[in-house]
Order: sequence, then structure tokens, then C-alpha cells
Amino acid sequence: MERKITVPNGYVKHLLRHAESQGYQVKSLLEHVGISADEIEGQIELPAHKFWQLYQRIIWITQDESFGMISSGKVPNGTFRMMCHAILHCKTLERVMWRCSDFYEICRGSSIKPVLLRRGRYAKISFAPTQELNDEQFKALLENEPADSIRTSLSVWQHFTSWLIGTRLELKAAYFTFPEPEDADYYRTLFRSEIRFNQHDNALVFPARYLDYPVIQTEDTMKGFLKTAPFQLHVMVDDDKSLKSQVMAIIGKDFSRDLPSADEVAHVLHMSVSTLRRRLLEEGTSYQKIKDDCRKEGAINYMNSPQLSINDVAGLMGFDEPSAFFRSFKKWTHMTPGEYRKSDVYCHQFDRK
Repeated sequence: MERKITVPNGYVKHLLRHAESQGYQVKSLLEHVGISADEIEGQIELPAHKFWQLYQRIIWITQDESFGMISSGKVPNGTFRMMCHAILHCKTLERVMWRCSDFYEICRGSSIKPVLLRRGRYAKISFAPTQELNDEQFKALLENEPADSIRTSLSVWQHFTSWLIGTRLELKAAYFTFPEPEDADYYRTLFRSEIRFNQHDNALVFPARYLDYPVIQTEDTMKGFLKTAPFQLHVMVDDDKSLKSQVMAIIGKDFSRDLPSADEVAHVLHMSVSTLRRRLLEEGTSYQKIKDDCRKEGAINYMNSPQLSINDVAGLMGFDEPSAFFRSFKKWTHMTPGEYRKSDVYCHQFDRK
């Protein structure tokens, strides 16, 4: 059965609660993008292209692009795009994080900013108040913030930094100030690391060497990234314990870069490449097949986003020449990109119920 890239339903419901808290009718929002209430309630995840349509509708009517993150106020539309422009030419991820923190001090809307602490072998990304809040106000804000917002905020920063450096930011641990929730297992699946609750801070802890990684994204790759935002920041991680699922999480959803080799994946998983191949064979698959399937589903997801031209999709998939993407897409789907967009498969994605 063909897999589809999805977004956790928790993110979707959190986004709808955000809109509802500002006085907007959830039913009307869902009807506008062709999603039924039963679809939200009856599924644990939503196809990524439907989430993108819903999200774009919400930020347009609310004029707030806080991405369901901690903000304490409306973040004007266009803020994220301007931040990307401000950081794109930073030499390293460490410089990116310092500049992001500076950017949040001067932009309107959010009273919360990311902060970086580097100490020895490890580094930490957490949150701090901008000059608009004092420490007591900041503490009160976090105490009243839903767990979903805090989880989303840290997850988005992990995905965003991973996109910038072209490889997954592997965590040592993720810390949360609130008590362990009922869905704690999903936190472990999402962050792929040790998870600790009832901590003094909400933070991502990771090897400090990642801060020295160069920013590999360009003006061209950023254009495609922004057209699909926040898809790459909220993508679903399979909630199972199989090795295949772990490999897919390491591969990630950024196909504009060279995907990791089997040796690199084995190193991350602390096993030899022969053990990786043997265990994947026991699950009825292989590293090459997983990589091909990930690229296929990534291409189909982008093709299901009507705001992207076929050349945009080719760039997002890492192809320098659209003709090379045409050949690969036909190999994956037995249709050219143009034939796919004229097919019933594509049109069915946008049928309103």
C-alpha cells in the first residue's frame, strides 16, 4: 500500500484551537479547504497537502503565522520569510541561532525568542523572553501554555535547523517543564531521543559539533521551502518501533540535499552496516528501497501541492535539471509529472466532499 506524507492530527487540532480562540469558526475553515470534521476526528493524521491548505487559510484570515508555536501574540504574515532572508547567508548553524534570537528581539508579535547555549561537547536550544516580558511574565506564560505548543515549538526548531544544515539534528535529549503526558511515547518517536519531563527548562540538547555545520541552503532552495511552509516543519514521524521507521526518520523529508549513505545511517544507529542490511532484510526491505520509497512519496506530496510548478518540485527534490526529475518521476509512478497532474489520482486529491 502506498504511503502518504502526513501531519499528526494533534498539530491539526492545535492549529484549529488557535483559530477558534481568536473567534473563527472551525466548521467554516474546514469547509473552505474541503475537509470534513469527521476526517479530523476519525484519523490520527492528515495528508500533508490538506494540512498545508488549512494552514494557509488560517494564517490568511487570522493574519498570524506563529505556526502553532509559543508566541504570546500575533506574528505578522511574512515574518518567517524575512527571518529566513536574514539568516540564509550565515556561515554556520551557531551563527544562525544567534541571528534568529536577535531577529525575534526586533520583530513584532512574538515575545519569546530562541536562545542558544554552547558548553563543552553539548549545546542547548531553549526559549527566553524578549525585552517585552520580564522573567515573571515569561514564567507565567509557559505555565499556562498547552503542552502541544511547547512540543510543537521545539519540534519546529529541530526540523528547521535540520533543513538549514541539510542533515537531521540528532538530539541527546529533549526536556519539558510539564508532567509526563499520556502520549509520552509519541514524544520519544518524534524527537528520537531521551525525553525528560518535570524539568527546569524546555530545551533540545544535542552534540555541539552540529553548530559548526555550514548552512547549505540557497536563495533558490529557500523559495521552494517557503512555498511549502510549514509542511517540512510539521511532517509526521511514523509511530512504530521498526528499524525501517528509524531509518526513514534519519533520511528525513528534505530531498534537496544528498541523502545519507547506508554507512552514515548505520553509524547514527550505532550498528555496523552489515547488521543494518541484515535487520532490514528481516523486515522485508533494504536501505535502497527505503530511500527510493521516501523520494517517491516526497515527490508525490510536492506534486499534490498546486502552488508548486513542476520545476519547483524538481528543485525541492534536488534535481539540477527538470528533465532528470521527469525521468525519475516516471520511473516511480509510470507517469510524467504533467500526466500525473492531469490524472484522476491528482484531481481526486482536491475533490470536496
